[in-house]
Amino acid sequence: MPIEILMPALSPTMEEGTLAKWLVKEGDTVSSGDLIAEIETDKATMEFEAVDEGVVGKIVIAEGSEGVKVNSLIAVLLEDGESADDISAGGSTGASAAPAAAAAEAAPVAVEAAASTPAVASPAPAAPAAADGSRIFASPLARRIAAQKGLDLAAIKGSGPKGRIIKTDVENATAAPKAVETAAAAPAPATAAAPAAGPSADAVARMYEGRTFEEVKLDGMRKTIAARLSEAKQTIPHFYLRRDIKLDALLKFRSQLNKQLESRGAKLSVNDFVIKAVANALQQVPEANAVWAGDRVLKMKASDVAVAVAIEGGLFTPVLQDADMKSMSALSTEMKDLATRARDRKLAPHEYQGGSFAISNLGMFGIDNFDAIVNPPHAGILAVGTGVKKPVVGEDGELSVATVMSVTMSVDHRVIDGALGAELLNAIVDNLENPMVMLA
Repeated sequence: MPIEILMPALSPTMEEGTLAKWLVKEGDTVSSGDLIAEIETDKATMEFEAVDEGVVGKIVIAEGSEGVKVNSLIAVLLEDGESADDISAGGSTGASAAPAAAAAEAAPVAVEAAASTPAVASPAPAAPAAADGSRIFASPLARRIAAQKGLDLAAIKGSGPKGRIIKTDVENATAAPKAVETAAAAPAPATAAAPAAGPSADAVARMYEGRTFEEVKLDGMRKTIAARLSEAKQTIPHFYLRRDIKLDALLKFRSQLNKQLESRGAKLSVNDFVIKAVANALQQVPEANAVWAGDRVLKMKASDVAVAVAIEGGLFTPVLQDADMKSMSALSTEMKDLATRARDRKLAPHEYQGGSFAISNLGMFGIDNFDAIVNPPHAGILAVGTGVKKPVVGEDGELSVATVMSVTMSVDHRVIDGALGAELLNAIVDNLENPMVMLA
């Protein structure tokens, strides 16, 4: 029976994607692990591996096609002894829907990224699981045959790659009938769409009749940013805390370190110190190192700090894991690498997911101060402005000139209350104004 290859979900926010390029053609033989396509998600372009082996019988979605829904049919794979004539017989035609029973039993194909990217699996609510809750890997054809024969896949030993259950395993199985299951896969949770705001696109266009303008189509990333930030601003109870930070000690210390690091080719930025200061502060105020999880709060142990990186058409927030445990030079090197690959859209999902707190620095653009939007499920985000020389009054009442940087911390009030937020921001300020202690 032909094996359906479905559009995978290669990022947590992906609902549709662009089939950028096919790396195989009809008639090609593929094995498990072979690269078969390049798919553009809302975040990056990723390579798509085959899970099953067989011959490409039909390519349903042409390369370059946009707006391909996750879990929709993109190609059909034929097993040994099958021909292209079996595609119609099996109900895999691309344009027409498969019989209801087959559609209910068919599970999304598990996928993995290429060796250069981490393993990623498309959502598979209908995929079988063992008694301990672990995933059972089986080909779509093996699952259908098992369902027809009433066999429990958990009791069948797979002989395919990495222990995967294939057709012959199920056909030769004498396992006990499986427990009663629902006839169809559980529906995927509904994805909340961004609420409509303001007049429609046509209504706005009519306002500018007679004026010259260019209409720019939204790509997947821009749509995702619009939806997530609209949701964040409307559903997260933000409050804001502001502080000025004197940078003179930090700038002097940074200059000394950079001279010593010249031979190693490393150069620390002010942003590297901000990352370290936030990471240490999350350890100093552990109650604030948390994320919102709908009906509960998750308190994190490690300081995983996300940093906003502007790219063409949007932004990424790559995450520096265990930032409090790393040296300044290690953080600097890792941040440069993540930023470079973010701009090339080469980050893997695990590199921009997670974290409990974020940093957005617009100081390099000359912005004095601004308020950033919390990126869920983070508890807060630090908006960093530029350092400016200002007159300041010292503790002894003497007037002097200092380099001052303004920061604003946006906080999710469901996770962090005012006093706790103030404690966290004070710790960040202390770390930046006393950089030698921060590195001790």
